[in-house]
Amino acid sequence: MSDYANDTIAAISTPPGRGGIGILRLSGPDACVIAGPLLKLRHAMAPAQARFAEILDIEDKEGREVLDEAVVTYFQAPHSYTGEDIVEIAAHGSPVLLDYLLRACIAGGARLAEPGEFTERAFLAGRLDLTQAEAVKDLIESTTLHQARVAAQQLGGALSRQIAPIKEKLVHLIAALEAGIDFAEDDIDLLPVPEITARIEAIEAPLAALEQTFGYGRIVRDGFSLAIVGRPNVGKSSLFNRLVQRDRAIVTASPGTTRDLVTERVSLEGIPLELIDTAGLRDAVDEAETIGITKSREAMAEADIVLLVLDATAPLHPEDEAAIAAHTTRPLLIAVNKRDLISTASLPVHPHRTVETSALTGEGIAALREAILQIVAAGVPSAETALLTNLRQQQAVLRSLAALGRARQAAGAAIPHEMLLLDLYESLQSLDALTGVTTTDDVLHLIFSTFCIGK
Repeated sequence: MSDYANDTIAAISTPPGRGGIGILRLSGPDACVIAGPLLKLRHAMAPAQARFAEILDIEDKEGREVLDEAVVTYFQAPHSYTGEDIVEIAAHGSPVLLDYLLRACIAGGARLAEPGEFTERAFLAGRLDLTQAEAVKDLIESTTLHQARVAAQQLGGALSRQIAPIKEKLVHLIAALEAGIDFAEDDIDLLPVPEITARIEAIEAPLAALEQTFGYGRIVRDGFSLAIVGRPNVGKSSLFNRLVQRDRAIVTASPGTTRDLVTERVSLEGIPLELIDTAGLRDAVDEAETIGITKSREAMAEADIVLLVLDATAPLHPEDEAAIAAHTTRPLLIAVNKRDLISTASLPVHPHRTVETSALTGEGIAALREAILQIVAAGVPSAETALLTNLRQQQAVLRSLAALGRARQAAGAAIPHEMLLLDLYESLQSLDALTGVTTTDDVLHLIFSTFCIGK
């Protein structure tokens, strides 16, 4: 990020390409001054008011012809997204016109905004904390309505509100310990060990519960993958097509039709799901199939969930038994397919959930979807609970918990309070880093540089 905090920056804030509307955004102390010569306004700009304007061709030496009509909105500092003066020009979405506006603003004294610089300025102005700034990017990149809702909740400060009472308890404990040390001569007693331990545990409990939301939060933000595996000709590709709801994978009666991984991204109750159809597990008959089977095993190892498809008309094969035995920790779901061909399916004995399906008739597909969703949503927090949605947030919480654990152990070992306070301060700093109070410039650059230009 640039150090030129007092510069006026400019960028096109709408996606590249042609559209009905294209927006150019200016932010900084000279936003109105730079935008003024480009516009012929019927009424002077006023804070939080949209104004009709004509865009002038300032490169025309003869008469400054009108290039377009636009709606111009002025947001006066500090009541704007960045906390600075902002001017937004909403013209027709012609790339040529928007490029002209951007070049004219730069010629007038603005600087091209760097990726994420508008949001960085909002953060530095105190308009957003770091978790809210990250939620801006999540909201922009949402591909499902559920993702957008979670991001909007985070943007509204849900995570910050969850952290605030935890930090308050920690600060009160630190203050009580500091007072006992600094004012011992004034008859302020040191806190007894049981009370210190109890207060630390009261801080740890909600923080640990928050850390447990990361698994689901990561899935909501990034989605999850499901590998469909099994022996040849058990109906993997047919189930894949049923879940995708279109004929995406080739299906034939010949075993070994699928040689390579076939992937498709769908939405399951608002959660992005990447389905992976794999080659059948068997002794390969040629080099191409060997490579396909190798990729199948890699997909099994890397997928968040494995869907093992069995043939209801055939006995359990050693390859199936090996696949079941291999998944003792990773979620495994079993679909006993071709249910329509027999009266009663013989279900294998194992601890994993099993669903009877028929890819031909569609029987059991709804139950299969529900079973997948239940695995994904296991341990989902209540609607009121904020989520940790990225690794940076989770690591900050884990560091805070680790420091609290050391402090609790130190209190039990009768270690002087001065040493115990070091761990408590470390825990507090980790929580501050979560919301951005003590975040370093390097971390800020890494976060905001992933944003698009114009946001």
